[in-house]
Amino acid sequence: MNQKFRFHVLGLPHTITNSEFSACAYTQKVLKFAKMMTDRGHTVIHYGHEYSELQCTEHVTVLTNKEFEETYGNHDYRSKMFTFDMNDNAYQTFFKNAIKEVGKRKENNDFILPFWGAGVRPVCDAHPDMITVEPGIGYAQGHWAGYKVFESYSIYHAYCGLENVGKCNQSNYDVVIPNYFDLDDFDNTQEKEDYFLFVGRVYDGKGVNIALQVCEHLGLKLKIAGQLDPSYEHCIWPKNVEFVGYVDIKARKELMAKAKGAFLASQYVEPFGGVQIEMLLSGTPTITTDWGAFTENNIEGVTGYRCRTFDDYLQAAKNINEGAISREACREHGEKFSLESVAPRYEKFFNDIMNIHTCNGWYETNIPKKENLVAIEPDIVEIPHHVNRF
Repeated sequence: MNQKFRFHVLGLPHTITNSEFSACAYTQKVLKFAKMMTDRGHTVIHYGHEYSELQCTEHVTVLTNKEFEETYGNHDYRSKMFTFDMNDNAYQTFFKNAIKEVGKRKENNDFILPFWGAGVRPVCDAHPDMITVEPGIGYAQGHWAGYKVFESYSIYHAYCGLENVGKCNQSNYDVVIPNYFDLDDFDNTQEKEDYFLFVGRVYDGKGVNIALQVCEHLGLKLKIAGQLDPSYEHCIWPKNVEFVGYVDIKARKELMAKAKGAFLASQYVEPFGGVQIEMLLSGTPTITTDWGAFTENNIEGVTGYRCRTFDDYLQAAKNINEGAISREACREHGEKFSLESVAPRYEKFFNDIMNIHTCNGWYETNIPKKENLVAIEPDIVEIPHHVNRF
């Protein structure tokens, strides 16, 4: 596919688009998408914080560090959850400047990509002549763009709702494309050490309590990394547990590579669970719940185990501790989510959308229509006129 596209990529007002903000999955989507598409010759214009560090065609500062610090300067995002408000000064400044700067640069049939969904919608609404695509939807509400990309079939089907099992309301341009990862960020060659790992927001919704209970029962060492929820800020950790706090890209790379196994026991319907793929790319088997995107991405008995009962978790950890899962199989499956593997799927989707705006839309094809058809016999039943022919 040789067509080249122009993307206006909106960062998040409450983060900085760089590898330092690895705790924010949406910030990392912006970072990696820009690299993925720039490498393939597309034009990527990024709008965000002045200290953004990413590979792109052009970075446009729409929020200075001074403005950012005035709003969020006292908040330690490394140890605590992110805090933000769409009405705060950082957001409002971001909106005003991004609207102006996009207006200076947009061309006919350009794409504008709000990775933070409704969180940056005002910028998109100010440019209705652009093609708005919500890329990588993993949020539970606020969907509005005419074109949507979902992280998994789990979140897509949740969005569709049970009522659409009996109705024909589906759009051919609401698609599923998984998240994407830079293979350089992960290593699966190091020797495994004697510990299990939990990486993510440290609260029971992510299943850290299950990891603690399983490792205590089996006498396994557990390392925990991530931002602390207020419910765990004053936790006294058991002797078999090491809380390592926030980890940067380098530290996380080593921590994941050396772990025997990892817990991702999300108690909600996980829209994707990027840490699970990061573990697989590190050659580390995963222990997950048996719902959400894990049913698509964690292959039972191959990349780890999906669990529902406490006994399921115990058996999974025991099997992994005894070497039942191949690190090579984990890595092989994880590589299906590399930048190189996912990029063509995005390009195909953007091409399909462009056909709506510049060609024959749904009917656009390179396959010629066959002219010399066999004559239809008189007794052959014709298709009724009311049948849907698209």
